[in-house]
Parts: sequence; C-alpha cells; structure tokens
Amino acid sequence: MKRTKTISTDDILLKLCQSFSNVLSKATDSQINYSAMVQKINKTSLKPDIGCFVLFDGGFTGLVVSNFSQQAALELYKEYMLKMGISEDELAIHHTSDEVADVLGELMNQVVGDFTSKIRRELNISISQNQPKMLALNKQILLSVDTNLDRPQARRVSFTTEKNNIFYLELAMDKTEFIQLEEFEQHTEVDPDTIFDNAKKSQQDIAAQSAANQDVDLDLLDELGI
Repeated sequence: MKRTKTISTDDILLKLCQSFSNVLSKATDSQINYSAMVQKINKTSLKPDIGCFVLFDGGFTGLVVSNFSQQAALELYKEYMLKMGISEDELAIHHTSDEVADVLGELMNQVVGDFTSKIRRELNISISQNQPKMLALNKQILLSVDTNLDRPQARRVSFTTEKNNIFYLELAMDKTEFIQLEEFEQHTEVDPDTIFDNAKKSQQDIAAQSAANQDVDLDLLDELGI
C-alpha cells in the first residue's frame, strides 16, 4: 500500500518562517534568522512598538501577526530603502513615521505573497490574503485580534536581524492536517529576487510617472503664461 504524506500545522508554520527569512534577507541584503524553538501561545496579539497583521482564507483560515521593536523596524526599513538606492539623508529617523509603516507593510505583503505561492505550489491548495495592516503602538496598548477558528492553534517564533534586533512572528490557524494521496506536479518556484525586483520596478515607475505629471503641469503653466 502506498505511503501517504501528511502536512501539519507546524509544517505550515515552518514554510511561513522560511518565507519571512528568505524574503526579508533578500529585500534588505542582510541576514534574517529565526529560532529553532517555537512557543505555543493561547492567542495572538499586536504589541509595541509596531504591529502588523494579515488575514488569509481559502484552503485554510488563519492570521499572521508580526511585532517589531522600534530598533528592528528602523533597521529593516533603512536597509530596504538603502538597497532601493535612497540616500540615507532622506530616510525617516522615527519608527512612528508613516514611511516606516508603509515600507514594513510592503515587506509583509511580499512575505505573505511568497508564503501563499509556496502553499499553492507545495500543497496544491489556494489561499488568499488581505492587505497587511500596520499600527504604531504605545507601550500601554495591547490589541488582541481574534479569528473565527473551530480548533485554534497559535504559535510564536522569534526572529533576529543582522544587527541582533529582535522581532516576533505569530500564527493562528485551525488545527489541521493535509494528507497527500497522490503525486502531483509542483509549479515553478518564484524567486524572492523576482519579488524584490518587481517591487523596485513598481516604485521606479511611480516616481517616473510623478515626474512626468509634474513636467506636464509646468508646460501647461508656460502655455498659460503663468
């Protein structure tokens, strides 16, 4: 009798950790590592200094939460922007800046996009995600986020940046197992470099369009003699 392959909740968590590590390492051109020890927790929550959450649905339902210290948030933000070619003089210096939240939100979008692609490719199931929501939080605020799960399981994993700043990933999803009954062909893997290049090209296109619009406005003012 043919042996079946089983994928558990913790196997899915490992794939998510790999997406976090690989995509953030590529995007910031630095080494992002995660702990081999995973903590079981009762619920997920948003914590200071910056919290982000993403809901996904489809083949299974879950919630991904990432909590950053201000040091970790600023390091990831600065390394990403420097790799994008932005001068250090132009960078935000406070973690509460909207620009920091926007960049971290974009990075989380890339991470979860890589994760959903991996799930679709390796498990042959489809899940969808919402746009990541970033919140700069005061130290006195603790915001819990609940999802409608029948048998919820929650896990917490610590990550370390190249400069030894720490941030945390939390995952909540139904306790589940995927059992592979037959072999299937996996789709081509998406390289994290491709995700980064597409993001860089998108920002360049936006900047070029903005410059073009400004030139049109100046030409119109010249024609009007203003």
